[in-house]
Amino acid sequence: MIVGVPKEIKNHEYRVGLTPPSVRELTLRGHQVLVQKDAGSAIGLSDDQYVAAGASIVETAKEIFARSAMIVKVKEPQPGECAMLSEGQILYTYLHLAPDPEQTAALVKSGAVCIAYETITGAGGGLPLLAPMSEVAGRMAIQAGAAHLEKSKGGMGLLLGGVPGVAQGHVVIIGAGVVGTNAMQMAVGTGARVTVLDKSIERLRQLDLVYGNRISTLYSNAHAIEESVLSADLVVGGVLVPGAAAPKLVTRAMISRMKPGAVVVDVAIDQGGCFETSHATTHADPTYVVDGVVHYCVANMPGAVARTSTFALNNATIGHAVALAEKGWRQAMRDDPHLKNGLNVCLGKVTYGAVAGALGFDHVPADKMLA
Repeated sequence: MIVGVPKEIKNHEYRVGLTPPSVRELTLRGHQVLVQKDAGSAIGLSDDQYVAAGASIVETAKEIFARSAMIVKVKEPQPGECAMLSEGQILYTYLHLAPDPEQTAALVKSGAVCIAYETITGAGGGLPLLAPMSEVAGRMAIQAGAAHLEKSKGGMGLLLGGVPGVAQGHVVIIGAGVVGTNAMQMAVGTGARVTVLDKSIERLRQLDLVYGNRISTLYSNAHAIEESVLSADLVVGGVLVPGAAAPKLVTRAMISRMKPGAVVVDVAIDQGGCFETSHATTHADPTYVVDGVVHYCVANMPGAVARTSTFALNNATIGHAVALAEKGWRQAMRDDPHLKNGLNVCLGKVTYGAVAGALGFDHVPADKMLA
């Protein structure tokens, strides 16, 4: 199979779909890999390294899309990229379609086979291709929140960990999944007072056993969220409904009653965000203020630490990439139901129920497309 790796074009996105070691995994099996010129140069992955791994360097994205049977990316295709997709071509990347009707319609129109990293499941449960980026984003959420609590960046001028004689800041984390757990680890490390909310009592029990009185755990309901948010200096939203739009758990009314200069970091923004006041921002212009509260809603947070993120992501994605190249998408999905769960749009049909339901498309089950 010919596998293509275009250079990412989303704002401040420096990650790349395949690293040289991943390219080598494919070329050793007899597949041809086309990498766009300078696709990884921003994170220290030179064209020479890709050539040494067996790739061919191609000047333009247009040629990559025209020649490749499978496109491997990191972020969702931008409109110009969607227009270059062809019928039956495999697109293997993050998609986050539920809050994005325009992208979904463009992928349906293309007739491509679109496989989303974020809905591929794992044998032990969870979402293993989303997990590494969720780990990065969770840890970055505390870094970003702490930085924007500084007065020069619009915050109230608060040091999360405090100092002797001065109380530490209060960090509230909504969701105790991968994002929330990594945010919690970082927040505890700063010395902040940390409250974690989740609907899983079992998960809260696990965290309590490990962290004890270093954190407070609360069952997540409207009352607990409101009380916690109003007392918070920093709120991290890390909720996820796989493949679907994130629930709006923090209302505009709650935001209006928060402390002036408080900060919210919406890690769920890729799925539409869990704050009613959220809208996606970029690394170039990461924040805005609503009712005196600083909102950090960057939709590709791991892109800021692109080298770490690229290698972490490739560790999770290369296995399925090899399977798709070796077997083709139909057989690979027949052999692996977890990979099949990644099929979101296929040959002009929406095959992921949560996306179809969120956007009003007819749902055609993946099994029907594999028949």
